[in-house]
Amino acid sequence: MARNRITIIGGGLAGSEAAYQAACRGVEVDLYEMRPTIPTPAHRTSLLAELVCSNSLKSNRENTAPWLLKEELRRVDSLLLRIASQCAVPAGQALAVDRERFAPAVTAAIESEPRIHTHRQELREIPSDIIVIVATGPLTSEALAHSIQTLTGNERLFFYDAISPIVDAETIDASKVFSASRYGRNLPRNPSQNLSRNSSMIDAESGADGPLNQDSGDYLNCPLNEEEYQRFYEALLSAETVALHEFEDAQYFEGCLPIEELARRGRDTLRFGPMKPVGLQDPRTGKRPYAAVQLRRENLRADSYNLVGFQNHLKFGEQKRILRMIPGLENAEFLRYGQIHRNTYINAPVLLMPTLQLRADPRIFFAGQICGVEGYVESIATGLLAGIHAAGLALGGEQPIAPPRATALGSLCHYVSHADPRNYQPANIAFDLLPPLCAATPAKLDRPQRHGRQCQIALAKLEQWLAAKQKTTT
Repeated sequence: MARNRITIIGGGLAGSEAAYQAACRGVEVDLYEMRPTIPTPAHRTSLLAELVCSNSLKSNRENTAPWLLKEELRRVDSLLLRIASQCAVPAGQALAVDRERFAPAVTAAIESEPRIHTHRQELREIPSDIIVIVATGPLTSEALAHSIQTLTGNERLFFYDAISPIVDAETIDASKVFSASRYGRNLPRNPSQNLSRNSSMIDAESGADGPLNQDSGDYLNCPLNEEEYQRFYEALLSAETVALHEFEDAQYFEGCLPIEELARRGRDTLRFGPMKPVGLQDPRTGKRPYAAVQLRRENLRADSYNLVGFQNHLKFGEQKRILRMIPGLENAEFLRYGQIHRNTYINAPVLLMPTLQLRADPRIFFAGQICGVEGYVESIATGLLAGIHAAGLALGGEQPIAPPRATALGSLCHYVSHADPRNYQPANIAFDLLPPLCAATPAKLDRPQRHGRQCQIALAKLEQWLAAKQKTTT
């Protein structure tokens, strides 16, 4: 087996992070990305780490599970988390990034690293006699998916994932929307993120065109009354969807359901999901709307907005007709319509160790969505660990040690290697993946306090793991 060199298949979030971590440890990396030679149904560019669905990396509020995972990644020096922070756009308490800056910055960082050799071609099978990280994500090519199927002896699994529409900011009716974050919760802004008047932001007090009031909120909100909601709901129920053609069954991931699928589950499902009005108050009425659609800016120029949680599989003409029923979007021009694509992932609990190595062939690692984690940060996290583990193996045969189970990183690895293989579903980081607090913990702690305590334990365990790794390399 080749020493001091690894092959990474896939230049998405996981593959890019893995390549950086391995290269920083002195390993030569061959990074294969099939785009633009072989396009995918969802990607628009040939850039590495292109964000396809949303531009949000979820909550950045301290002592939440998504924050904990990001904090752990920061402490392990994640390249992509560092770049995400540099490319952040206002998004309440979430970390959202400017797509137009993020992917180019990651691509530049990877391509400037002398130990990373980028190959723009498709690998149709997993190479032998070299350490390999498979990070091809949900849109793994048919040829490579067949190779993985043959290697693992398992049927390939898949489900369907959907993409939210993006609207041109200039076409939003400022008189009908207001800017606010839920419960008024905004994260501190970088002064460099001030916006010019031509950004088409809306002032929350007047509802007039103008630059965003920095205290008003990071989202635009389209309020609906009960009658407007009912019309929208009925139109959604009768809308024409795109035929799946060659796919027989639409197995959607529960955490990313299309809005038409949510509507079929009941009249109020949307009002408790992407159209929930909780934590919002329309400044023109002083009341909470019956329902609300939130729009999140796509970049710092604020010239385009993402309809939060509005992923769908409707025909484009139907999307235009129905989404224009939302107050404020009557004349909206859509820069991108919602889409749907197949996601591929392996039955990881049967196949992988907690170190993300293939049980049957430990020189092969899986990282990112193909191993059964869901979410941008979760993909980055597994890529980071696979890169660190593969580098240790390549440099001196060091046997990888997974992070402690009490950490967010360790909990993700434990989930993908120990979940019920009979009903394996991709997972985001959540406190229920972490071990519960011990019986000695004071019973009077409320939920936020318990979560805070879990975060303290996780970060302490992470530091111990990092210190132990440092000793083995010196």
